[in-house]
Amino acid sequence: MILLASAGESIFELIVVLVIFVGILFLTYYTTKWIAGYQKGRMVNQNLELIETLKITNNKYVQIIRAGKDKYLVIGVGKDEISRLGELTEDEVKLLSEDASERKDTFHDILDSFRKNHNEEDDK
Repeated sequence: MILLASAGESIFELIVVLVIFVGILFLTYYTTKWIAGYQKGRMVNQNLELIETLKITNNKYVQIIRAGKDKYLVIGVGKDEISRLGELTEDEVKLLSEDASERKDTFHDILDSFRKNHNEEDDK
């Protein structure tokens, strides 16, 4: 009889721990979602926007930044310094949304292209 009581208590403790764990997961999810929405709302109508980042080495990046309405700056960002590398016009900048709408390759298309290139290399 004692064995059944301790097994029942163990199952009850397991259920309580699982409920607490799931509760913490939900709380973490909704808190993260709220913070992201809050920060996104703060960034609306700002004059600076990061368009693209390219990692060069461990602590060095090249970034394209939109400043104002139609001015795009290319900067180099290092560990302790930021350098202006140049300026781009709006026509020279390919925005991510435009690239995504033009790109219609499926995984199957990419895999076929890879196989074709691989077979051509084997034939050589």
